[in-house]
Amino acid sequence: MSKKYNAYDNFLTVLDKAAKAVGMPEEEYLVIRYPERELKVSVPVRMDDGSVRVFEGYRVQHSTSRGPCKGGIRYHEDVNIDEVKALAAWMSFKCAVAGIPYGGAKGGIKVDPSTLSKGELERLTRRYTAMILPIIGPEKDIPAPDVGTNAQVMDWIMDTYSMMNGYTIPGVVTGKDLEVGGSLGRPDATGRGVMIITMEVLDKFKLAPEDVSVAVQGFGNVGSVAARLLHEKGCRIVAVSDVSGGIRKESGLDIPAVLAHTKNGRLIKDYDEDGAEHIDNKQLLTTKCDILIPAALENQITEEVAENLNCRLVIEAANGPTTAQADAVLERRGIYLLPDILTNAGGVVVSYCEWVQNLQSLTWDENEVNALLFKVMTRALEDVYHKARDYKISYRLAAYAVAVERICKAKAKRGIFP
Repeated sequence: MSKKYNAYDNFLTVLDKAAKAVGMPEEEYLVIRYPERELKVSVPVRMDDGSVRVFEGYRVQHSTSRGPCKGGIRYHEDVNIDEVKALAAWMSFKCAVAGIPYGGAKGGIKVDPSTLSKGELERLTRRYTAMILPIIGPEKDIPAPDVGTNAQVMDWIMDTYSMMNGYTIPGVVTGKDLEVGGSLGRPDATGRGVMIITMEVLDKFKLAPEDVSVAVQGFGNVGSVAARLLHEKGCRIVAVSDVSGGIRKESGLDIPAVLAHTKNGRLIKDYDEDGAEHIDNKQLLTTKCDILIPAALENQITEEVAENLNCRLVIEAANGPTTAQADAVLERRGIYLLPDILTNAGGVVVSYCEWVQNLQSLTWDENEVNALLFKVMTRALEDVYHKARDYKISYRLAAYAVAVERICKAKAKRGIFP
């Protein structure tokens, strides 16, 4: 029987490999193998029918060495403590690679949000906020949206935190609606970051966008934005999928039509297009294409799936979609991979922009935000590219090496208290 996948063990495996690759002894990075704080809370909620249900929630803070913690809140039925720990650690590394002054955190509630009414969802969110309130704040830990949450959920968190403190504190979360302190450019930020990295990599490989085919697994906020922007750049999007399944067309899908279909919550399984075939998510991952963009959940490209990939390049838009064992297969097969802690950092970069605007009571226009996003993403790619070249290692190990060096330097400068 194969060992059950553990996201945090996967993180530690790659961390150790990266540190070894650049000659860093374990005692130099030992501290960051352990999250600084793990909080588990029970979240009682009065349901619409008058009954009470108790949900399980978490908030994990991995590192504050480089600044206050930053990381999303996930509502999903499969949320567990090891997943949240891994997501928090990846956030620490993501912020370090991007060079922004944050540490990493993550939160989650074990719930299927689609089964709740809007009122139940609001009560769940406000009670969860009250339960984690002692450890969050604009100078301590700043949540943001993740799988199963959105701007409305962030608005409720901000309002609850503000009411508990007696005045409006917009900087406690990012990813809010514009009317309550959100930032222009934030909804598209992660997908736009994926597009920026993809275009820069194509330039390095001397490939024209119009000659490139792309398959996107996951058509939520990140995957749909990445598909739209890459389509606008001239790439041929040959397959997309959501939780219901996928659709594939070798000559390229009509992405504006797919977006129009899914705009109001309709599923891809109900979308039809001349010349297109319906496929499942495994078939999408093994679709023949130049670039595969996994933009769903972690643990999608396993060792078995990696043996059957039919692409030249993987660009990770989801967090942790590829296992450490699959990485080894891709390297053996000569398939390049750009890792999540680099490629999907666009969301946290623009969250940083939102946070700074909130703290300083400023409003930036969208061009300013997108210009800064481009600058940060391209600089991060260059840092990872040069590390990979200098040490002759994969881009994933290079990204981890960049991150671990930056976090450990900050920790060494600060020392250990007391």
